[in-house]
Formats: sequence, structure tokens, C-alpha cells
Amino acid sequence: MRAAAFLYPWDVVGDPGAATRTAALGVQQVTLAAAYHSTRALTPRHPRHRIVTAAHSAVLYPPDPARWAGRTLRPYPAGQWASGDAFGAAAEALTAAGLDVHTWVVLAHNSRLGTEHPGSCVVNAYGDRYPWAPCVARPEVRSYLTALAAEAATRPGARGTELESCGWYGLAHLHAHDKIAGVGMGDAERYLMSLCFCDICGDGYARHGTDPDRFAHTVRTALAPLWAGTAPAGAGIERLIGAEPTAATLDFRTRVARTLQEDVVAAVRAAAPVGFRVLLHAHPVAYHCGADAGVDPAHILSVADGVVVPCTGGAQALRPFADRAAVTGTDPVLAANLTVVRGMGGRPDRLAEDARAAAGVGATELRLYHAGLAADGDLCAVRVALSGLS
Repeated sequence: MRAAAFLYPWDVVGDPGAATRTAALGVQQVTLAAAYHSTRALTPRHPRHRIVTAAHSAVLYPPDPARWAGRTLRPYPAGQWASGDAFGAAAEALTAAGLDVHTWVVLAHNSRLGTEHPGSCVVNAYGDRYPWAPCVARPEVRSYLTALAAEAATRPGARGTELESCGWYGLAHLHAHDKIAGVGMGDAERYLMSLCFCDICGDGYARHGTDPDRFAHTVRTALAPLWAGTAPAGAGIERLIGAEPTAATLDFRTRVARTLQEDVVAAVRAAAPVGFRVLLHAHPVAYHCGADAGVDPAHILSVADGVVVPCTGGAQALRPFADRAAVTGTDPVLAANLTVVRGMGGRPDRLAEDARAAAGVGATELRLYHAGLAADGDLCAVRVALSGLS
């Protein structure tokens, strides 16, 4: 089974052994970050540093001034953590080591953008803005994301791309020094806290027969027991806000996400060479928000060349995509994303077992998160597992 490892450019640039060490894992591909959000990352083997602090969301290459001229929303160049064409330098080294390089592009997740342009953000039912979450219903955001994808995905030397956060973002973020775990939320409550009530989304709800002010009040009322500690366990969205508002708002948000995904993939393909592969990080539950955007498997497999699906806790999220591929007789890429960093909840010692389980559900490829962050012992387990799968 073809396997790819995620890397950041700073894992490779300045470390002469990084590319060959990655190839020695037994992977055939590296999914290399080209546009990424702010982070603090460990680099346990780098000869120059141990911690890289990416202070804000940035492109890890020089953005084209002509593409962004006159635009209010535009990408930010990286600072010293990935200065110049860090992506290009890393890609060149990885290619020389015999690895295919695909871009890793984070789209609707950008704290600096939201801080400097607060009108571009998701606004919850209480009026709080989420600066990390651009509202993908807003025309200026959609235009920015489409242009960013076309530029960042198709870096020279890349043979494909994997698009993360190509859809709705919401409450879940892992923001700096997060302090939101004091009240336990289920999936339904997190979804309600992720709904957007900006003017564009309000107009969208109204077009679907739902008064936005009344709906915001309904959401706040539904969440009141959560804050009081009396919320029923496991309540579904329909039980909390009613069947009609649930259907209407989900229909609006699904249409927004679908058309964004169509536009982004079309823009990437228009800018890419023939044979360039476009995958989306995706989840089969339509209301799912975050890095793995909630999608309809039938729709997304008709748009992209495949999906990258979170499978560390089990491969059940992959099954709806595999079932759809079986019905249509198509052969999309179904990549099982497995965390291999023990300190981040990964199971490198069970990689072979998890890979076989994912293949049994329908996975055609593996994604290993994250070769740059993993300890030496984790990487040793990966090498052993991949050698046994080959």
C-alpha cells in the first residue's frame, strides 16, 4: 500500500540527512506543507534547532505579488521559521531522495487573517467572533481561498495536493492556551457553537426559511442547559433545536461548502499540469467542522480525486467513501490518515495492524502524521511496520 508522511519545510531545510532519513522509512511520498496555520513544533532531530515557532498562518514560499495585487485578503509570508522559498528548498531535497512531493495546503484556518479582518470571521449565536475561522460563505473569503489554493497547491515540482480545512471551521481549534474544556460538549453542542451568524449567513438562513435572529435565540436557548450543567447526555441536534431549523441550516451550510470545494478544486486543476492529483481532508458527517471538513461522499468523490480521512481511532469514517466508490465502480484515492506520534495519541507500534484494518474497510493509501514530530522510537516502529506491509 502506498504510504506518505507529512512534513514541514523546516523539518528538512538545514538538515542534510532529513530527506534520506524520510525515504528510509519506506514511504513513497511526502505531503509537504506549503500554506500552514500558526504552530509551535518540535524538531527532535534537526542539527540547528529543537523548537520552531510559526507565529502566524503563512505561505511557506514567496507569494506572487501580481496575483494578490489589489486584494484586501491576501496570504502572509512566513517569518524566519520558513523564510524565502522554504517549500521549494525542502521539495528539491526530498525529490532528490527519490520521494514524490505533494503540497499540503491549509485553507479556512487563519488566526492572523481573522484578527486583522474581523469582518471575515465566523460569528456564533452569542455574537462572538472566531478569528481563527474565516466564514466560507463570505464572497471575499471564498475568493481568497480559491486564489490561495491555486497558488499554494501547484508549487513547482509538486505532483499533487492535499487540501485541509476546505469547508466550515468552528469552535474546535486548539487555540493558543486553550481554556474551553471546563464544560463538556458533545458533537451537537459543538456544532451549535460552530454555527455562523454573520450577515451573509443570516441572509442564507433567511433564504432557507429560517429567521436568523429567531434562530440565534433558539440556539442560545438550546445551549442554556449546557452552561447550567443540566444538559441531557447524547442529545442530537434535532432534539436541541428542532428538525426544521436543523435541516434548513445544514442545507445552507452544505451548499456553501460544496460550491467552495468545487471552485477550489477547479482553480487548482486550471493551474496544475496534467495528471496533478487533488485530494481533500474530509469527514463523512456533513455537519463536521474543522481540518477534516464534513462532506457528502458522493459529491466530493465526483469533484476531487480522493480523500484523506482520519482513521487513528478506527477506520469507520472511511467506510462511506469506500461504499460510494463501490457503487459507482470508480477508483478514487482513499487515504487513511494515521497518527504515528505516541505523544499525540498515535499508535506507531500498531501501524501494521491499523493499516490492514483500514485496507479492509477500503483504504488504498496511508498517510502518516507526522514524520517530523515523531520521536526516533516512533519512526523505528514505522519503518518496521511499512517493511512488513510491502
